[in-house]
Order: sequence, then structure tokens, then C-alpha cells
Amino acid sequence: MKKKIESYQGAAGGWGAVKSVANAVRKQMDIRQDVIAMFDMNKPEGFDCPGCAWPDPKHSASFDICENGAKAIAWEVTDKQVNASFFAENTVQSLLTWGDHELEAAGRLTQPLKYDDVSDCYKPLSWQQAFDEIGERLQSYSDPNQVEFYTSGRTSNEAAFLYQLFAREYGSNNFPDCSNMCHEPTSVGLAASIGVGKGTVLLEDFEKCDLVICIGHNPGTNHPRMLTSLRALVKRGAKMIAINPLQERGLERFTAPQNPFEMLTNSETQLASAYYNVRIGGDMALLKGMMRLLIERDDAASAAGRPSLLDDEFIQTHTIGFDELRRDVLNSEWKDIERISGLSQTQIAELADAYAAAERTIICYGMGITQHEHGTQNVQQLVNLLLMKGNIGKPGAGICPLRGHSNVQGDRTVGITEKPSAEFLARLGERYGFTPPHAPGHAAIASMQAICTGQARALICMGGNFALAMPDREASAVPLTQLDLTVHVATKLNRSHLLTARHSYILPVLGRSEIDMQKSGAQAVTVEDSMSMIHASRGVLKPAGVMLKSECAVVAGIAQAALPQSVVAWEYLVEDYDRIRNDIEAVLPEFADYNQRIRHPGGFHLINAAAERRWMTPSGKANFITSKGLLEDPSSAFNSKLVMATVRSHDQYNTTIYGMDDRYRGVFGQRDVVFMSAKQAKICRVKNGERVNLIALTPDGKRSSRRMDRLKVVIYPMADRSLVTYFPESNHMLTLDNHDPLSGIPGYKSIPVELEPSN
Repeated sequence: MKKKIESYQGAAGGWGAVKSVANAVRKQMDIRQDVIAMFDMNKPEGFDCPGCAWPDPKHSASFDICENGAKAIAWEVTDKQVNASFFAENTVQSLLTWGDHELEAAGRLTQPLKYDDVSDCYKPLSWQQAFDEIGERLQSYSDPNQVEFYTSGRTSNEAAFLYQLFAREYGSNNFPDCSNMCHEPTSVGLAASIGVGKGTVLLEDFEKCDLVICIGHNPGTNHPRMLTSLRALVKRGAKMIAINPLQERGLERFTAPQNPFEMLTNSETQLASAYYNVRIGGDMALLKGMMRLLIERDDAASAAGRPSLLDDEFIQTHTIGFDELRRDVLNSEWKDIERISGLSQTQIAELADAYAAAERTIICYGMGITQHEHGTQNVQQLVNLLLMKGNIGKPGAGICPLRGHSNVQGDRTVGITEKPSAEFLARLGERYGFTPPHAPGHAAIASMQAICTGQARALICMGGNFALAMPDREASAVPLTQLDLTVHVATKLNRSHLLTARHSYILPVLGRSEIDMQKSGAQAVTVEDSMSMIHASRGVLKPAGVMLKSECAVVAGIAQAALPQSVVAWEYLVEDYDRIRNDIEAVLPEFADYNQRIRHPGGFHLINAAAERRWMTPSGKANFITSKGLLEDPSSAFNSKLVMATVRSHDQYNTTIYGMDDRYRGVFGQRDVVFMSAKQAKICRVKNGERVNLIALTPDGKRSSRRMDRLKVVIYPMADRSLVTYFPESNHMLTLDNHDPLSGIPGYKSIPVELEPSN
């Protein structure tokens, strides 16, 4: 694998994407069968992409698949296998020396495994033995809250519902979830602002908007199918404006792989009409600057007898809190706004002008907004901006959070939450005849803290790579090995599986693309995308191994063993997933006619009250929520000269690393890099390709013991005072204490650091 740093000149998509997909297919898949199956991905009668949560268009192209979706499916349907012979040749200690890419690239898990500390190897056992032993351990704990029930966003609605049912009958509301580390500020912030913790737009709104503002996200890597929607709106004359610390190719220009003319002529579509490199941690300052200008210009218009820039009727009829917001933003000083955002008043005025001129605006955002100490308040400032012009609850306008995993929103909808509503618990208890626990449980940070303090004794992971995704990895690694029990339900081997407890099990499951055959026949599962569309997913491929079980069957097997007197007919439910959906419908009324509606092509939309201007807040109105000050990361208030954000590479999805390239940013064959602007490199007196060390700083500005050594400098077009490194390698630079107090999300996007040359 050749290591090089080389500027990439192509547009997003295009032949570069085609070549990358071909590479992934060649390395992982049986071309005769598996490539054909790709044509069933994101189709009404096929399976849902196991990658991102971008919605499927109503009239899908014949090949509605993106580069990273193809990589995800190639990764899942690989013909490589991790079985008993693999572990006979590789001890856990030896596997801990492997890279994270190497671990998952080893292949699919195909049989239940139990860790043997004598040989330091995982060894096979029967499913029933695994269930019985896990059940015995769970019965031995004196307090159900000693168990943490983690969920990955790839878990289906049906499996997630059974999982929360099992945990609550067991007696716990401990539900750490991957959403706690990505879009929890969305769930918390939007619920407080507009009464619904989800986005308000549909895909059709992109056909009606005048302006889309993309802030804090990178669609070319994380949601490539979104580029098709951005291309279409630009083609019809609408505008897209990008706000991001780095210049990301997927926000700049795009060659549509499904468009023969663009591919044959190597032409492209310019996406962003303007691009603003806000400093890391400067979003709130920028947004308050925009709101200040809008209010001042609206005041001037009113004084001159001109029409208002703001939607006064909407503000008076549908909102509360505007006067307090007005006072706050007008008191924000321009010198502070410019210093923190890294943008001039003139640049911010350009943004405000574009927003003021548009009748219908959509704001799309990602983890660049949420993963801050005040990530929840960041989200609420976006809502404030939209409310000022009535851009919530009308066609072609609204808030559009870009969630990651394909069902991260859905698993929360069906009950994966540490703070369930009283209404949900009442309906759950009534349906099954037991009293669920009402005390709030643990989200991700609280869960890891419970593990580190010894309060937790067991961790069950429904997918994911919990240890690698969390902050302060080195501090939490040893406590994870001191647990009594770990259970990992997974398709691929990862580092979390190697942090073995006293009793550790790996339980292999079917992938999204594989046929799920139960007693009543082949089953479909359902997922919810970022825009609250619920649709069915039906696997089409032969399972990778004869011993694989579905996630639903695994949950039922553990539950039966752990709860011998259970009131739930677990086997009956798993025999036919329609029965699970009937129960979901009984507990969650918004799923009325669930089984009938998922049989319609494209599924159905969960009603979003805010999109209809029905505000499910205590006041019955949408709330302008003021955030004091301009800092979205108060622990950086000592004015650290450098702030680091963690990002994914292009060959990566969350903690899964498909390869070692980051094509659009010009990095090939390596991940030990740090991105910085040419201006910042000059200030730091370093050159492109030189090696440097980064040292994390404490809240009072002192050097900590957390560091990253010998990172290669990559000069890149981006904001100054800002550095970027790859997630998850840099997670250990962040402590468990560095999180948003409202949502609990770790501050992955704003870590104060010091830079020094490497010896």
C-alpha cells in the first residue's frame, strides 16, 4: 500500500467513485452472485443500505447506490470468514496488535464464540449453551442496573423493540446508544424548541426550496446519495451555501455516476455558490452574527416603512421567546463574533443577505454542529434562525439533521432510550402484563462511567464498537476487562470484542442483505430514515454461515434464558415478525396499520407535528431558546491557540475503516495525519509532510498526559486555529467529562491542543 499525500483534482463521485467501488468489490465479494444483489439495495422489494440514513427517492434510479453504500455492502457480504480455525491461529493478545481495518477485514463471524482465558482464544460453542450461560450470569446479579444494554443504529426496529422489551422486563432502563455520540443534541434540542426531536423536511422539500444551507457536515463521504438532491436543486436554479472548517469536495462539485453524459464527458455540477470556512467551535458565533444582522435590518426596514425581513405574523402566532433572543444577539459584540467564528462581518453579512432573500430555506447539519459541549444549544440556534422567517412547517423549508447509521433514528422511536416517557411505559406494561422500571437509566457517557467505577458488571452490545467509539479509550480499556460479562452481537470482529471480561461471548448474526428465514418463512425488517420514512428491508442473499441467527432470534434466546418466568412469548414473536410489528403498533399508536403500510412500495411517513405547525411543547408554541454567550465549547474559554476536531476519512463509516485512503482530501495509504491550513502551518513553523506531536490541554490550559505523536502534517484549505485528525484514533484525546451537559454528547469536534515538532 503506497503512502502519499497528493491533491485530488476530481469532483466528488465520477470515475473516482466507480474505481473505488470496483476495488472494494474485487477485494471482498463473490462477483457472480453478490454484485447482482447490489441492484436490490434501496429498492422496495430489496434490502435497505446498511450505511447512512439518507432517504430513498420515490422513483429510484435503476442503480440507487452510492460509493460508500457499495463499500458497506461489500464489507458485509465478503466471502472471508472468522471462525474457530481463525481463533485457533490467533490469540486475543496477538489480535490486539492488529489495526482496526485489519480486524474487520478478516471476514464475517459465523459461529457463536466464548473466550477461553487459558488459551487466550475465542472457542466455539452451541447457541443453546451460549444462551444458557449468558442467562445464568444475568440471573446472578443483585441489581438489574448493573447491566448496560448498548445498541448500534444498524439494529432494525423489530430487534430494537424486542431488545428494549427484554431489558425492561429484566428491570433496567440502561440504554447507551450510538446516537448518544452523534445526534443526541438533535433529539434533545429540537424537542425543546419545536416539540419533536427529529427533522421536519421530506425529500420532496428539496424540490421546492430556494436555498439550502449545509453546515457542519460532509455529504460526499457520509451521505453520498444526498449529492444527487443537491445537484438537482442547483440545476433548477436554487442555491446551496456551505459552512464548514474544511473545504470538502462533496460540497463543492459533483459528477453523478448515474448520469451517462456527465460520466462520458467528465463534466460536473458546481454545488456551493459560496463556501465559508468557519473556525472549529465558531458556529454559534456565526449564527448569532447572522441573527443580529437580520434583526438590525428588519428594524431599519420597519423604520423606513419597508416590508419586514422577518415573518412577524409567524413569530407572533406560533412562537415565544423572541424578545429575549433579540436582546441576546443584539448585545453580541462584532469583535467577539469575528474572533470566535474566524469570519468577517462582511462575510457574515453575505450569508445573512442570502438567507433574507430566500423564501424557503432548508438547513442541513451534521456532527460538526452537535459534537460540542454546547451541541444542543448549537442545534437550537439553527432553529432560531429558521423560526425568524417562518421556515418551519411550510413546503420547501425546515430543519434537516443528517443522521448516520441507517436506523439510528428508528431504534430510538421504538424505545431505545434511557428516559422513556410515562405513556410509553404504561402502554408497554399494559401490552405484556408487567411493570417496567421508571427510573432513568444510563446513556453512553454514564454507562462508561458506571463501568469505570465498577458500578456496572455486564455489558451487552447489539452491534457497534462501543469501546472504540467512546472518549478516553485508554482510561476505559482496563475497566472493560474487569467486567463480569460482555456479550457482543455482531457480524464482524472488532476491537471491543478483544477487551475480554471474566465471561465474554461473541454472537454472530445475519447482515441486512441476507435472507432471514423463520418458521413462517422469509422475514422483512423495517427501518426509519432521517426523514421519518418507515420502510421494509428484505434480505436477498444466502447467509454467510449456516449457524447465523437474526438479531431478533438472538435477543429472544438471551431473554428466554435470563427470564425463565417471562410474560413474553419470545418464540412466538420471532416465528413471524408481523407479530412483533403488531406489538409495536399496540404500544406506539403512530405505527397504526404497521404491517399493511410497510407492504406499500416506499413504506410510510411517521407524522411530524412540527412539520404541520403543531407544537408539542409545554407552551403549545415553538420556542426561541437563547444561549448565553458565543462559545459552544466553554472548556476552550482560556483561548487555546489550537482546537482539534475528529473526522472520518472517505474510506470509513463511523468506526468501520474500509481502507486507508481519504481520496477527496488527497491522503492515501495512511491515517496518522493532522490537517491544518497553510497560514496555521506558518504560525506553527511546520511544513507539509513534517511530523508533529499533539498534546491535549486541560480546561485550565495545562498540558495533559493525552497525546498523539508523530502525525504527518497535511496542508489543506481550511480555517486557521483549527486542526483535524481521524476518528476513532484520536478519541483518547478527549475525557469522559468533556461532554454537553444537556445531551451528554462528547465534544469530539472541539478539543484544545498544543502542537510541538516530533524529534
